[in-house]
Amino acid sequence: MTVDVRPSVVVHRSPAEVAAFMFDPANDLRWTGGITASTPAQPGPLVEGATVVRTARFLGRRFTYGYVVTRHEPDRLVELQVDRPFPMTVRYELEAHADGTLVTIRATGSPGRFFGWATPLLARQVHRNIAADLRRMRDCLESG
Repeated sequence: MTVDVRPSVVVHRSPAEVAAFMFDPANDLRWTGGITASTPAQPGPLVEGATVVRTARFLGRRFTYGYVVTRHEPDRLVELQVDRPFPMTVRYELEAHADGTLVTIRATGSPGRFFGWATPLLARQVHRNIAADLRRMRDCLESG
């Protein structure tokens, strides 16, 4: 069984403005829930090959995980390979929209043995967490 979620939100800002905020790990603590630290290997926006180490809480557990950017299209897409809490591919997707930018985060992965029995519950929680992250990100950008 796999997790495959894809929440979206419309942000009343241009794709370039959304990308400048969302694709910069310096802003992670402002919009990504459960994150208590985000440490990029190099400062600045995410580009292909960039790595970031985060400390987070998920399902009552605290852990450190890393990700590497495997794909980057300026103002449009960042794809991350995440190693914990289970291996996932996470895509930040931006698309021009009549009201600004349609922002989608797609997360796919296989929980494996530890979380495998709870995949349906886990998928709902991942969806809920990402949807809340998107709302926080929208609020950060639209509040000035």
